[in-house]
Amino acid sequence: MCRNHCCRTRKESFAKLSLIKVSVCYRIEVDKKDSSSGSVSQRSDRSKDCNSGFNKKSSIRKKFESMFTATYSASLSQIYTELYITEGRPAEVNREHEIREHERAFRKSDRPETTIKPEDICRPPPGGNKAIRTAITMGVAGIGKTVLTNKFALDWAEGKTNQDIQFLFLFSFRELNLLKEEKFSLVELIHHFYSETKGFSRFADSQVLFIFDGLDECRFPLKLNSTEILTDVDQPASLGILLTNLIRGKLLPSAQIWITTRPAAASQIPSECVDMVTEVRGFNDSQKEDYFKKRFGEDEDQATTVYSQIKMCRSLHIMCHIPVFCWISATVLDQLLKSKEQRKTPRSLTEMYIHFVLIQVQMKKIKYDGGSETDSVWTPESRKMILSLGKLAFEQLQKGNLFFYDSDLTESGIDVRAASVCSGVFTQIFKEEIGLHQGRVFCFVHLSVQEFLAALYVHVTFFKTGTNVLLEKQPAPGWIDWLSGKRSAALLYQSAIDKALQSPNGHLDLFLRFLLGLSQQNSQVILRGLLKETEADSTVVPETVQHIKKRLCKQESVEKTINLFHCLMELQDCSLIKEIQQRLASGSLSPNEMSSSQWSALVFILLSSEENLKEFELKKYFASDVGLQRLLPVIKESSRAVLSCCNLTEKSCELLASVLSSQSCNLKYLDLSNNDLKDSGLKLLCEGLKSPHCKLETLRSGAMFMHHTALKSVIKCDQMNLLSGCLITKTGVDHLAKALSSNPSHLKELHLTFNHPGDSGVRVLLEGWKDPNWIEELQKTFLSSSDAVDLTLDENTAHRNLILRDNNKTVRMVKEKQTYPDHPERFSYWKQVLCTQGLTGRYYWEVEWKGEVYIAVTYRGIRRKGERDDSSFGKNDKSWSLLCSDKSHSVLHNNIETLVHVVPSSRVGVYLNSDGGTLSFFKVCSDTVTHLHTFKGTFSEPVYPAFRVRTLPENSSLTLC
Repeated sequence: MCRNHCCRTRKESFAKLSLIKVSVCYRIEVDKKDSSSGSVSQRSDRSKDCNSGFNKKSSIRKKFESMFTATYSASLSQIYTELYITEGRPAEVNREHEIREHERAFRKSDRPETTIKPEDICRPPPGGNKAIRTAITMGVAGIGKTVLTNKFALDWAEGKTNQDIQFLFLFSFRELNLLKEEKFSLVELIHHFYSETKGFSRFADSQVLFIFDGLDECRFPLKLNSTEILTDVDQPASLGILLTNLIRGKLLPSAQIWITTRPAAASQIPSECVDMVTEVRGFNDSQKEDYFKKRFGEDEDQATTVYSQIKMCRSLHIMCHIPVFCWISATVLDQLLKSKEQRKTPRSLTEMYIHFVLIQVQMKKIKYDGGSETDSVWTPESRKMILSLGKLAFEQLQKGNLFFYDSDLTESGIDVRAASVCSGVFTQIFKEEIGLHQGRVFCFVHLSVQEFLAALYVHVTFFKTGTNVLLEKQPAPGWIDWLSGKRSAALLYQSAIDKALQSPNGHLDLFLRFLLGLSQQNSQVILRGLLKETEADSTVVPETVQHIKKRLCKQESVEKTINLFHCLMELQDCSLIKEIQQRLASGSLSPNEMSSSQWSALVFILLSSEENLKEFELKKYFASDVGLQRLLPVIKESSRAVLSCCNLTEKSCELLASVLSSQSCNLKYLDLSNNDLKDSGLKLLCEGLKSPHCKLETLRSGAMFMHHTALKSVIKCDQMNLLSGCLITKTGVDHLAKALSSNPSHLKELHLTFNHPGDSGVRVLLEGWKDPNWIEELQKTFLSSSDAVDLTLDENTAHRNLILRDNNKTVRMVKEKQTYPDHPERFSYWKQVLCTQGLTGRYYWEVEWKGEVYIAVTYRGIRRKGERDDSSFGKNDKSWSLLCSDKSHSVLHNNIETLVHVVPSSRVGVYLNSDGGTLSFFKVCSDTVTHLHTFKGTFSEPVYPAFRVRTLPENSSLTLC
């Protein structure tokens, strides 16, 4: 059986798996609805039909579940490696090649982020109340989006996950494109792809999930801004109108929608239509290793060797975030390590892809041509087929197409039947997929394979015919003789560099790296046989290098600058990098003496350093506005930026604001302390802090003068999280409180060291503090004695084994029963006591404790007698409690206990905001207050501070501070 037929069969299996379950669900629903009126025999017949449906589903799964590769066959469940999926952000217009996304993913892989299980993609996050109707999953080409949707559907079909979904319909835009000239109603579209559902159309009464895979491959207009409303599931319309109304919720609003796409196309969906954005990062480092272990099965030594080889080359290791590249690397390195010939392992992307293509050509020679391993790899037929694929790759790459139909092949002058033959022979390079309605779609296994073959085509065509296909107009005949001279190859590469730099979205960046990599002698040796060997021109590489350096001096785009340095690496020229590294080591860098290309080299070096991107400290390089301006790309990519004591002025604030408001900015910590930014600079900075894209969690601005007008602007920012040493006075705090009241902030830390708010200022701030969740850490200097409510313990409620001291401020456990008078409010079983004060509003108090105690608040009406839960703090709906011990903290309400993962301290702060419906507990140390937990709810009556002292250890006690 032809290999591509196996691939087609595999793809169809997922649709059929989904199909069968839909059919079974439908039969079950019909069986339920008709059971009351049908005879026993009729119900029995339907039951048999249902069981046969399950049997059919099982047989389909066994037949189609296998995934085929070049050398082995394994089930999807066995080979599937969990992908790294995180919360994403709204998409913006993409202006860079996806290779840069891989590099960012590589740097982010060790940063703490919210990860999402595949089965939870269409569910609200923990604590989220809003239902997810439309979810978008972004990921670069080959990252595993399609496999993710297939695995999701397979797990559903096998009854493992998401069983609340009754109908799951998986569509690919590749197949939908083939119907772009036709009109369907939503029901007709479902029946067209899932014929087993014919006869059923009441989808509004069921839980339905539509999965649309590959939005970036859509070739019909979605018309998401169209005003044409479609609400009837039986009304025919164009696919664009149909999907637009489905996505906008006008059509079948009860359904859920899951769309996968490359980042470049995600911005097509309006943000108001999207409830959840996730991002597939591919594999993190542990998942890469896991993949290779699964790939090589029991041969653990081979898996370890292959992965070790990959880690030796940073660019290869980065690319292994992409599952397809892991497969390519495993294929190449496994073959090279098993080969009898002593071959060097690839040390660049270009060499890796050359070997990959050679392996496919050799497999074709042995499998289809009857050749042996010792025969020459290249035959006339193989050369012709590879160059035909290269021509298709190049022409479609220029158009931005990753997949092609018959019409695309015809436009490129490629015979459709010949393309089918290629897909049957080079199954790991080029695929032909047959849709459910027999429409053909062609594509390369990955965008990078298309880019490499495109570069190979340009390279071979030039050296074989002298034609530079990159030029729209070929030179006049009089130039041919001159172009055949030594400078012609240099002009080829220069034209490629210029063309790539002109691309608005960097779609030729990797193509350019491949093309320049093919110019190297090592590449020529590996490709021997594809072209006749020619005398190498020693001037070509130096001229190309000089051209790149000239373009570096004029280049303002960071993304294009970085790619130019990658090009220099492909050309084995590291002169600029080494020069800057030497000057860094000697400490002789001077901003006034550095050229633009040297600045670019420094940026490239710093961006290539994982250590610098975890925390970038500007004063190690240039403590000035100029230094910040030049190194802004590094700050943008860093998690933490320490810019303190750098002589920065308001000039830098506008630049930082632009960085903070960028969607691709990674900054979560920014230290600007000890810089003279002035009020005007802070106001500029606030524009970035106000941006919804700002992810900053910590802002330090110690020892920096700020008037209340600037402070007010800062606090109004949703994402500003820390102020310290701003010389804030009562006036500033007034504005702070007003800002918090009008626009509650999402603060995580607030430091007021070296500020002078005064007791009245602190009280005003507390009055404006509506939601305690916006603070996780509050510096101790924020609080003063006059802010605490003056509490006393109520002797009439104290258990007889509790003794009160220090004017009823301290309580401890004793063995001897106290001679308290009888009182109806006294606790008879639990060693508990209430305070005399009932509280309504906002109050703060602190408690010193030792041993094991419960710090709580409760309604007055809590039961006092007996050992049942309704009289124990935290074990009923009338009380809320924090259990304190030397080992841990835990919170308790309505008998639900939650462990708090914070090292305990001997002092606890309690903040009550009964009007806002919150009760917060804090760990209080000498210099900080750390948020432990916040209960949210409705306090319908006054609450009383309350305490319970455990019998053991015997020294358990607590004191009101």
